[in-house]
Amino acid sequence: MRRGLISRSVVELPDAVLEARLVRVRAAMRTDGLDALLVYTNNTRPAGVSWLTGFVPYWSEALLVVPADGAPYLVAALSFRVRSWIECVSRIGDILHHPRIGLRAGQQIVAMRKDAAVGVVDFDGLPAGIAADLREAGPDLRLTDASALFVRLRGAADPAEIALASKAAAIAQAALAQAGGPSLNAMIAAVERHARLLGAEEIYIAAAPDLARDARFIRIEGAPALGRHFALRATVAYKGTWIRLVRTFCEPGVAEQAAARLAEAVAFLPSDRGFMGFENFLVEGCRMAQPLEALMGSRLHTSIAPQPGALVSVQALISIDGTSVPAGAPALIGLDGAAGSLLAGPLFD
Repeated sequence: MRRGLISRSVVELPDAVLEARLVRVRAAMRTDGLDALLVYTNNTRPAGVSWLTGFVPYWSEALLVVPADGAPYLVAALSFRVRSWIECVSRIGDILHHPRIGLRAGQQIVAMRKDAAVGVVDFDGLPAGIAADLREAGPDLRLTDASALFVRLRGAADPAEIALASKAAAIAQAALAQAGGPSLNAMIAAVERHARLLGAEEIYIAAAPDLARDARFIRIEGAPALGRHFALRATVAYKGTWIRLVRTFCEPGVAEQAAARLAEAVAFLPSDRGFMGFENFLVEGCRMAQPLEALMGSRLHTSIAPQPGALVSVQALISIDGTSVPAGAPALIGLDGAAGSLLAGPLFD
């Protein structure tokens, strides 16, 4: 469940931006012969619906239905009492409330056309119960996987999405700069408090308390002792856009080298050749509904190269003079062969 404030800013995410995205989606639907497009959302998979409408759920689940003609509507498992809130934080034509969202969405689509061709974004990730309810409501509905269609449309970030990611990165930088206090838990509390004061709708803090022993980021429980070198990682969401940023506490000379090497590696994206020689690396980005999906990495069996113009978050473990230094920041992959660049630099001390 989300714990921060979810609100909508028509300055940061104007109606015109959402309408332009819908126009592109409908054009692709016509090309593929689709009568409707379905996008599933819950608090762990919010990115598809938020990209089209601005809606981010605190909890529960919903289906966005984009008909070939007419305004998109949301079928939500949330009760009617939250209707006014959903209307305030999103741009949606109508909101239908039903505990079985697949059944209600199917009934609505069948009323339009009994044998409608329905594309489902992230078809394999749709919960089985919802898929069964769609089949119950419309046995003649022609359900197909529309994942490739959606990935193609939202692969490259538009200016509004880049601006939201930059704001999330600025929040993460400012919050991580507040890390101080007598213990690791005090540092984490200071970071989270500052991020929420700056408007983060969510922030998760992970730490590597002693880089000499283990450079992996973990969720902190208890009161672990801090080593001479340690690191914090902030995962921040702002108006549906998620980024990761790392602050590493290490020697200044080591920090400068690590920052330069990360920037050099990012410049080669979407190729991974800039990360050769690193201890490990991970590139995450949003293709459909997961805001930070693992795309490329030294520990992944298969890689999905992000598209030119895509927003990603990059993490790497870099060995500098025998010291393992974590580094991580959001980045933008260049268009037309241009070099990739960091949206915000990782923090080092």
